[in-house]
Amino acid sequence: MRTLTEQRYSKLGPLLVKALKSRSFDAFYFDEKAEAVEKIISMIPKNHLVSWGGSQTLLDLGVQERLEKEGYNLLDRDKASSPEERMERMRKALTCDTFLSGTNAISEDGQLINIDGNGNRVAAMIFGPKQVIVAVGMNKVARTYGEALVRARNIAAPLNIQRFPNLETSCTETGSCGDCLSPDSICSYIVTTRFCKPAGRIKVILIGTDLGL
Repeated sequence: MRTLTEQRYSKLGPLLVKALKSRSFDAFYFDEKAEAVEKIISMIPKNHLVSWGGSQTLLDLGVQERLEKEGYNLLDRDKASSPEERMERMRKALTCDTFLSGTNAISEDGQLINIDGNGNRVAAMIFGPKQVIVAVGMNKVARTYGEALVRARNIAAPLNIQRFPNLETSCTETGSCGDCLSPDSICSYIVTTRFCKPAGRIKVILIGTDLGL
């Protein structure tokens, strides 16, 4: 039996799909993670070069593992043999065929908000790859744009920094955004994607459960 939260998601999800489509995103809602993964895989041609930005949601779904098992051509920065090669792979990802990502927050009127340290993830979302597929757990949805921005800055970023305990930022220590100017900040770029151009380039896969950070 689905929880009350999941029942709410199943009602809100289709409305969010309509809001996203009004902004020229391609959008889909799935109650189950397995259905969402199958849809993501089906949208990626086998001849595409595929890369991604850091995303706990994609890891939770096992998308990269599935693509590797099925023999897709993957550009994985984490398999680089040196910092220089890692950076080069991140640059090449900006012109891959399919770029995969999560999002830090999404408003009910269909705007995506993302915070990035190096900017590679938001850069690829904005321009370069032929298509971008964004996987989103419904826990990322906020009522308004303002509330989505608050979620991205005050929930997603302080959670993400906990994965890097050696970085020196105020939220590493306190768990709360301090609007820091630390060289280790992972909040260099705060980007709103309010409209998809060209239409349909960004595909948003909404999943009726809690995923990611």
